[in-house]
Amino acid sequence: MQVYHTVAALRDCLNAERAQGRSVAFVPTMGNLHEGHLQLVRLARQHCDVVVVSIFVNPLQFGLNEDWEQYPRTTEDDIKKLESEACDYLFHPDEKEIYPNGMADQARVVVPTMTDIHCGASRPGHFEGVTTVVTKLFNIVQPDKAIFGIKDFQQLAVIRRMVEDLCVPVDIIGAEIARDHDGLALSSRNSFLAPDERLKVNHLYEILCWCRDQISGQNGQAGRRDFAAIEASATQQIAELGFRSDYLSVCNAKTLEPAAHDDKDIVILGAMYTSGARLIDNVTLTLK
Repeated sequence: MQVYHTVAALRDCLNAERAQGRSVAFVPTMGNLHEGHLQLVRLARQHCDVVVVSIFVNPLQFGLNEDWEQYPRTTEDDIKKLESEACDYLFHPDEKEIYPNGMADQARVVVPTMTDIHCGASRPGHFEGVTTVVTKLFNIVQPDKAIFGIKDFQQLAVIRRMVEDLCVPVDIIGAEIARDHDGLALSSRNSFLAPDERLKVNHLYEILCWCRDQISGQNGQAGRRDFAAIEASATQQIAELGFRSDYLSVCNAKTLEPAAHDDKDIVILGAMYTSGARLIDNVTLTLK
């Protein structure tokens, strides 16, 4: 695996690959790689000839009281993991390389829909930072396909919309959620969990599955459509575990607006706070 720190060097390398007719898949990350990230790399390998991974802890998507400085940086271990997956190229730029004119004067990419609700309501400006850096990375790498995890369902939806609106010539592929043995969605922020919290945070996924079962129906019973009541019950279940719910919402899977009774494609989004982390998860279902 070759490691590049500058835009110019990576572009030269990838231009040579494309000149040989090789397709390029891209996996953007913030590092501290875990099995979920490695599954994205494997999926990228299935789709294209060349796999590029980026590691950049993007300060533009962190709020004033968020954990940019504390975000785990494990570059040496990350490189070893990527080498074990036969990744071709790692792009590991510094902040000056990505924001040469500084962040204050950086041109921004704004998606006006789906970015002020759910995670966007809790983290003002977050998605503007995401869409800006992802657009820059797409311009740098110019991939044929880009792989994102479905765990960040809202982020994936926003990026799909951005690509569609801006006519970006990249195919966005969503990868299934990687989970630990007890169902907890893998996340770099799981390292912030206290030992006693780790024993019960998997219940977020179980609660989301309970919501799904209520809506889809079970044991021959018709599914429920009183979504607000389901959300309220699920929020109470989170509180009974000793965690604070950020949101738990039954949504239209495309628009992320509150689900209507006749919606067919549903996503149930959940986020909750532990003492040291904010965890997100989701489950989807298609109604007949």
